[in-house]
Amino acid sequence: MEKITYPLLCYPIAKDAWLGLLVGTDYQMVEKDIKSLKNAMSDFLFKQYKKTNDYPYVELSNIKHKIFEVKIRPTYKEESGHFPFPNILKVPVSLVFGENDNGYYECYFPLFGESFYYYDNKQLKPLATHFATNKLNAFSPEQINKYFLYPEPSLEEVTLKVNYERDYHWGTQSYQRQFKNLNRFAEKYPYSKAERKKISLFPEVAWEVDDIINEISNRISQEESNILIVGDSGTGKSAIIKQVFKKIHTQFKKDGTDKTFWRIMPQRITAGSKYLGEWEQVCEQLIDELQHANGTLWVEDISRLVMLGGEGPEDSIAAFFSSFLREDKLHMVGEVTPSQLESMRRLLPGFIENFKIVKVKELPEAKIFRILEQFASFSKQNLKINIHQSALEQCYRLLLRYYPYEKFPGKAVRFLSRTISDLKLKKKTTLDKKEVVEQFSKQTGLPELFLRDDLKLSEEELNNWFLDRIIGQNEAVNQVCEVVKIYKAGLNNPHKPISTLLFAGPTGVGKTATAKALADYFFGKGQKQSPLIRIDMSEFRYPGQITQLIGSGKNVGKLIKEIREKPFAVLLLDEVEKADPSIFDALLTVLDEGRLVDAYGRETHFRNVIIIMTSNLGASQQQKLGFKDMESQSSKYTAAIERFFRPEFVNRIDDIVLFNSLQEKDVKKIIIKELNELKLREGFHKNKIDIIFGEELIAYLMQVGFDERYGARPLQRAIEDELTAVLAYYILENNDIKNSTLFINYSNNNIKITKQD
Repeated sequence: MEKITYPLLCYPIAKDAWLGLLVGTDYQMVEKDIKSLKNAMSDFLFKQYKKTNDYPYVELSNIKHKIFEVKIRPTYKEESGHFPFPNILKVPVSLVFGENDNGYYECYFPLFGESFYYYDNKQLKPLATHFATNKLNAFSPEQINKYFLYPEPSLEEVTLKVNYERDYHWGTQSYQRQFKNLNRFAEKYPYSKAERKKISLFPEVAWEVDDIINEISNRISQEESNILIVGDSGTGKSAIIKQVFKKIHTQFKKDGTDKTFWRIMPQRITAGSKYLGEWEQVCEQLIDELQHANGTLWVEDISRLVMLGGEGPEDSIAAFFSSFLREDKLHMVGEVTPSQLESMRRLLPGFIENFKIVKVKELPEAKIFRILEQFASFSKQNLKINIHQSALEQCYRLLLRYYPYEKFPGKAVRFLSRTISDLKLKKKTTLDKKEVVEQFSKQTGLPELFLRDDLKLSEEELNNWFLDRIIGQNEAVNQVCEVVKIYKAGLNNPHKPISTLLFAGPTGVGKTATAKALADYFFGKGQKQSPLIRIDMSEFRYPGQITQLIGSGKNVGKLIKEIREKPFAVLLLDEVEKADPSIFDALLTVLDEGRLVDAYGRETHFRNVIIIMTSNLGASQQQKLGFKDMESQSSKYTAAIERFFRPEFVNRIDDIVLFNSLQEKDVKKIIIKELNELKLREGFHKNKIDIIFGEELIAYLMQVGFDERYGARPLQRAIEDELTAVLAYYILENNDIKNSTLFINYSNNNIKITKQD
């Protein structure tokens, strides 16, 4: 950027009133003092430069001011003739002069609006005398009298920063300016058609919100206001901003003026900053370039400006920008949710005061369907994908139920966009109701059983599915199945987690296995990653560790990170009683409202999550009771839980699921299940090897793999240590066992492997 210095001649015309004449121009203004006068003239020049992309051409160096006297004899003009004034007058004349860019000199008469060039300093006085004498001799006595009213002025200077590399269009040639920092940290918007096609196949339009678009456009283009659009996720805030920018850009282009918009992510400002004060320098450079680009900054996730920069909100990027926003040296547009807005008001109220708030609410159902129909029309015409009306209705119904925390039309447009992209990869041309269900199942992991009303739930099949995976815990299976039934019927509270369960019982009896089974049943459809989120609560024994779990300030905690990555999941909080009590207080909002809001207003939703907590409370007392007095056993577990946890916490648990100690027959079933899973491993599968396990082997594994203190937990380790290692050695030593059957048993303190024909 280049800086132009303009001479400003200042006259004290009255008390608290100074007249400023910008030398070489017609610009003049009055302010209360010289400082205010200079600031006002500087702001005026800059606004004119932004608006017209042009500036006065008065470029002098070594500027000087001089007053000299000119002798004249005024003349009265009447109808009868000219009558010279009897006395010669000495008139003080102000000159402002200096060297120009061409190497010669220029002299201005500010009160005359005249100037002349000269090539030698010796020429200044005679030429100035000549020009001033001729000019004053043409004045009437009244004009000369008015001239004498001006007091002696002082010379000041004002500056204007301009970009000599600015856009220009001349004939067939054109040049587009380059902004080093804006081009590095931000993206110019609107994109060209070619750029837009590379980014997305879908239209950047905001349907059914013309009134809001017009309101924001007027505030930006006419009032030059800073705008903050407030609305829940999915209400179309980003789409509205894009449409506003396109509208203003088109209008300014028609008017022949230049208005630019720049899109930026806050974290990019600080990403490359290594040293103290570096991000402040970046911000200053961005503001400087925005001023000369006549630019408005669109900040995505503007609430992050309060988090980034210094140690706290008071020395954040938002705080740094505030003074520039107040002084109208920076124009900004952002979008926030209502909770983010309230957090920003609490943390840094001065920043929010610089913005005009525009609220965006969720549209009524009729308008939502009109938007979806327009999206379908665009898809058919431009993408050659035909979207059936039944598909739109199914999409609306599923999103309404399973994404209650997001708003239309955003969640529908996002879902349809992802679905159409997938269809194009498959080279399909039709999106119907069936395809919507399949895509929804793929994106969430939910089975079609939950997504289709025409599929009925078989209680027998449901019970058998869990009984095959969870052995010896029939009552627990019944309680887990109740969760499935309530969810299938759509009777779960949509504003809370799907269910909150506390699994109680001794270790190694199937609590974790049940959580895995529930995760697979609910969210395991076609998922590459396990839908089970497991957090060991014994890692959070101390009060200060709560920040590691839910986060603090700029840092995202383990729990929040996992749920944002897997919004449809089973959350297993293992050994929950080992966590510090402050953790339970932090979880109350999650259990009650299905969400967590951090200090900066960022929401994390748990409304598509099943929360399972496991606990061994009461287990040490119950292992000696046996298996007959189940009612007494359950009440003592419950009593131990209620003694340990506060009532507020216990009351938010939907159900306490009791797991019993395992009996011998249960242990045998578990071993057989683990052995059957062993047979499915790749080494056996690729060599087409079948395995038969003898009863003596099963009895031996029961003996070494079961411990009353740890339940069935050591079984898997025993199978790996005692059996899998022996099998691996046998397969490596025998190359002729492909397409064969191996019989494995235990005798004489050894595992025996026999190949069968």
